[in-house]
Amino acid sequence: MTTTTETAAQAAQASAPAITDGEIFAAHEGGKLSAELTRPLETQRDLSIAYTPGVAKVCTAIKDEPEMARTHTWTGRLVAVISDGSAVLGLGDIGPKASLPVMEGKCALFKSFSGLNAIPIVLDTNDTDEIVETIVRMAPTFGAVNLEDISAPRCFEIEDRVKAALDIPVMHDDQHGTAVVVLAALTNALRVVDKPFESLRVVVSGAGAAGVAVVKILRDAGVDDVVVLDSKGIVEAGRSDLTETKQALAAETNPRAISGGIDTALNGADAFIGVSGGTIDEAHLSQMADDAIIFALSNPNPEVLPDIAAKYATVVATGRSDFPNQINNVLAFPGIFRGALDVGATDITDAMKLAAARAIADLVGDDLRPDYIVPGAMDERVAPAVAAAVEAAADAEGVARR
Repeated sequence: MTTTTETAAQAAQASAPAITDGEIFAAHEGGKLSAELTRPLETQRDLSIAYTPGVAKVCTAIKDEPEMARTHTWTGRLVAVISDGSAVLGLGDIGPKASLPVMEGKCALFKSFSGLNAIPIVLDTNDTDEIVETIVRMAPTFGAVNLEDISAPRCFEIEDRVKAALDIPVMHDDQHGTAVVVLAALTNALRVVDKPFESLRVVVSGAGAAGVAVVKILRDAGVDDVVVLDSKGIVEAGRSDLTETKQALAAETNPRAISGGIDTALNGADAFIGVSGGTIDEAHLSQMADDAIIFALSNPNPEVLPDIAAKYATVVATGRSDFPNQINNVLAFPGIFRGALDVGATDITDAMKLAAARAIADLVGDDLRPDYIVPGAMDERVAPAVAAAVEAAADAEGVARR
């Protein structure tokens, strides 16, 4: 059920005065992060233990048993948050320096919600080979890698190559964090409208990083009829302008082989998932099936505003905190990485992502209703539940090494 903490947080947010530019800049001045000691360094004895000569014994032990780095340095609880600044929020390619406040914020969320340390790293290159090589060479410092705000289609190759090169958890959150929370929200939305995954017709607007990952996790969950749109219309096998990624999408989706635009795609659709940054005409929404579901997730401007969407859908969600049913990555990534690091996972697998989605969905019980299908972002139950589910899935798959 909704926790007292969450209810209080929602009430406080509703009654709080508007956030001013001055307040925002003041909060970011000097950065949002700092490094802190976990042991005292107050005496000569402390110094001899933490540094020379004592530290040499730990170095020698790690040389003989490299896995000790996970337990005797901060590596086992340290995530690298890495971006090239090429696809930041809804701002686009703003470059590495301008992306740094977002990466700092992501690290602050890791610390606040999962207790993990994280360091923001922004790279002054968009070259795929250079990014992969840089990450691989830095990897001994970190226990996991969170790729962030890297534009498609490069993000797919970068993630695949880094995962193949390293034996630590690697995840591009814009893809998989979004997909996990979308699946959790859709799971509970289907409970509201009493429809099964197997009979569902889903339209995904957006064929970038988030769209591709959403399609994959929906298919893994049992949705067969998915239609994807990009800026030129339905992604279908007959189009000659498709990238390699979109060709793969065309081969795996659109089982009814329909052609055209959003009007055709939405005709009879049970669910719309927007991750495109575009807009949807109200007239097209009227063609959706009864008890429709609309997730308009573009930020800060949803594809359709909730009051309009609610005319045609039983369940409406956005990515914004000022509307009900916020589909927010913070529900997923802190717990996913915490579980993966705690269990010593060598990878973040599809089964671990599905487990994370189920854990999020299961936190909504008898209090399920159309305007409450996922826990709130400040719900303290979420990260521990997700971490536990991810650990169990890693153990079951044999990617754990603790």
